[in-house]
Amino acid sequence: MNSNQILVPPRAQAPLKLVAFSVPPLQLALPIAQVQKILNCGEIGGSGLSATGIIRMDGEEIMVVDLQKRLFGGNQGKITGVKAYLLIARTSKRERFGLVTAQAPALMDVPVEQIRVLPDSYRRSDTLSIASHVARIPQGDSNPPLTVFILDSDRLLGA
Repeated sequence: MNSNQILVPPRAQAPLKLVAFSVPPLQLALPIAQVQKILNCGEIGGSGLSATGIIRMDGEEIMVVDLQKRLFGGNQGKITGVKAYLLIARTSKRERFGLVTAQAPALMDVPVEQIRVLPDSYRRSDTLSIASHVARIPQGDSNPPLTVFILDSDRLLGA
């Protein structure tokens, strides 16, 4: 997804459907149009030296990204599938990839007026260079708004 591209559904009033997941302490999401499926995470191969691994699915090898390790570093060893979920999605170039998350992703309807483009200067200077947009979602009177960063899948695989 191009960072200048606006994530607006065909009907401007319709909320944008996002598949949201937690990478503590962050809340991240992908537009549902990019998500193919969510599975229980099996064994993921790889050296364990980077935040990426590989899994065979539907007759093809798919790169899997451990966002916890990618964003926050650390030597956590191999990507693990123990009590984890695997979110399979596609980039704008139709390349499939996977994201590992410890908690089940959730479907969210986010009002378009709550979504803002992240400035390029922020993206260049922050850990979240892989996010293109941010949504601040009200959570009621007594709770602070939920901040959800919407990932740019092209940057995620290309960064």
